Amino acid sequence: MKLHKIAFILLIIGGLNWLLEAFNWGLGNWISASIMKVVYILVGLSAIYELVTHKKTCKACDKGSGGMGMGQ
Repeated sequence: MKLHKIAFILLIIGGLNWLLEAFNWGLGNWISASIMKVVYILVGLSAIYELVTHKKTCKACDKGSGGMGMGQ
């Protein structure tokens, strides 16, 4: 469960960075390229981890909710 929280936080950081990039304010403008490469790799691995394990950890996607938990 701890890995899920770390992956979730990294995905939030990655998503916010993409938003900032749209306005040319991304983290890449302030942090060295080698550090950003590590951050991008961690965010990508987090996305893969969440994609694979999401169904097991998401309360909205449990069997009784009727799908993606979108008001059903």
